[in-house]
Amino acid sequence: MSAAPGTDGVLVDRYGRVARDLRVSLTDKCNLRCTYCMPAEGLPWLAGPELLTDEEIVRLVRVAVELLGVTEVRFTGGEPLIRAGLVDIVTEVAALAPRPRVSLTTNGIGLDRLAPALRAAGLDRVNVSLDTLDPDRFTKLTRRPRLDAVLAGLAGAAAAGLSPVKINSVLMRGVNEDEAPALLRFALDHDYQLRIIEQMPLDAQHGWARDTMVTAEEILASLRTVFALSPDPAERGAAPAETWLVDGGPARVGVIASVTRPFCGDCDRTRLTADGQVRACLFATEESDLRAALRGGADDDELARRWRTAMWGKRAGHGIDDPTFLQPTRPMSAIGG
Repeated sequence: MSAAPGTDGVLVDRYGRVARDLRVSLTDKCNLRCTYCMPAEGLPWLAGPELLTDEEIVRLVRVAVELLGVTEVRFTGGEPLIRAGLVDIVTEVAALAPRPRVSLTTNGIGLDRLAPALRAAGLDRVNVSLDTLDPDRFTKLTRRPRLDAVLAGLAGAAAAGLSPVKINSVLMRGVNEDEAPALLRFALDHDYQLRIIEQMPLDAQHGWARDTMVTAEEILASLRTVFALSPDPAERGAAPAETWLVDGGPARVGVIASVTRPFCGDCDRTRLTADGQVRACLFATEESDLRAALRGGADDDELARRWRTAMWGKRAGHGIDDPTFLQPTRPMSAIGG
């Protein structure tokens, strides 16, 4: 591998992709136990001293925004709403100059209570995970009877002005694969934006198999049994979702085909885990430690240099179709979406 370029102010890789979208995991813990993410008993959580403090998170985000050209910051988990300092972190990040767009991916539990404070702090919008509208299925999928809390969170986010409110749904064969039309109808009726995501090999149990995954083609075919879909003429850019106009528009639905239609060539994301590791790709098997450098006294320029070096080594693609593909050791809950 050749050395990283000395260009300041940008996170560029060997293929010319520039990372401007930062995903920050605030915790690896979650208050649900979704079957495609973790076992019923949970996982060995990161110990307190391993986690970045609120101040360390804000400092690293500031380095990304002020020195590395990041323009969008998405807070994730685990479940970010259970991070005690969330509102203060959002306040600090939204005050940076230049101001990044600030968003949150959440399971929605407690969002109705926190949404007004998050909006006042500077949060721009939210993505809420919701895989089923059936209470029994929800309980089976998440191992918690909390569907009402998620629906209240969605309504609370919309009422607080955290728009557009997006719903992220994962369909699983033999579980909820029939719910695509119902989820889209629900989203349209409430002025939410639906994104259906192909299940990815990021479960802690390493039980994912491609032949049991509901593909983008199957998702679109299911939606078309009820709705007329036409290609969205808007420029997609680096967005992970391929969007479609619903019944002629203006409403849209998105499908994120990370497995069958990978968009690695346009990826603009960099990731920071809750324990301060930079991940160049969601499926990376390598990480670069910023926490040790930060706690060892590195100044902002040194942290930026290390971050640029980490991103320079980003691979061309995630390689899921390669016979040598290895699922990351960390599950999604410990990486951040």
